[in-house]
Amino acid sequence: MNLENISCQKSFGGWHKRYRHRSRTLNCDMSFAVYLPPQIELGEKLPVLYWLSGLSCTDENFMQKAGAQRIAAELGVVIVAPDTSPRGADVPGDPDGGWDFGLGAGFYLNATQMPWAQHYRMHDYVVHELPALIEASFPVSDKRGISGHSMGGHGALVCALRNPGRYQSVSAFAPICNPMSAPWGEKALSRYLGEDRSNWREWDASALLAGATEKLPILIDQGDRDDFLVTQLKPETLEAAAKTANHPLTLRRQPGYDHSYYFIASFIEDHLRHHALSLRT
Repeated sequence: MNLENISCQKSFGGWHKRYRHRSRTLNCDMSFAVYLPPQIELGEKLPVLYWLSGLSCTDENFMQKAGAQRIAAELGVVIVAPDTSPRGADVPGDPDGGWDFGLGAGFYLNATQMPWAQHYRMHDYVVHELPALIEASFPVSDKRGISGHSMGGHGALVCALRNPGRYQSVSAFAPICNPMSAPWGEKALSRYLGEDRSNWREWDASALLAGATEKLPILIDQGDRDDFLVTQLKPETLEAAAKTANHPLTLRRQPGYDHSYYFIASFIEDHLRHHALSLRT
């Protein structure tokens, strides 16, 4: 597979690098970022945490703002951050010019409706194509964790719940827990998947939790001053589903925190240590 290095910076003894490659799944060129801890240079095969960002973000937001590299270097965990949607001149965006659908808003699902189905297959890209590329190109193990923020938190939960055995750990910051009942989710699901709401359930973490065959412990942090908490995120729906299914969920409501990367940076160490408990054993 052909990887083009875009940039490279040393960080906490390791390396933050950005790459571009041609995606067969998405039918376009894609960029991703990777943080390689210093243990890589000692010949150790390290586990990988996949980070999925939120609406309108790219791979750069998390890597530049979350402050994750210091703890990742200490723990020996590789971080991979893909883009949030397919990109390119041939990739359709929101016909209404919105920021919450299309470019930067792939919702980590596999679209079935045209014209989106030609490119918007972010679920298969994140779960299958990108890990295959990472595991073939870098000295990493096949131990994987997944995490994300907002739309990316939704993506992390759905990827883990739909693919038992694929990941050893999962967490999220302020995820869209019940997209079937949230304006962002309803817009995305209706366009990518069509108006039949029965097809939406397999992309909704709260719905998936009821039939989960793997009880992977979930860690979620949610700020109580988040402007999107009531209308878009709905953690209480996931909490109720987890209770009904007896699924291990730690939902921490953090007083005073909003939806920003200041919030993520405040608790990213806890999440990295949560993942390392499963990935480094």
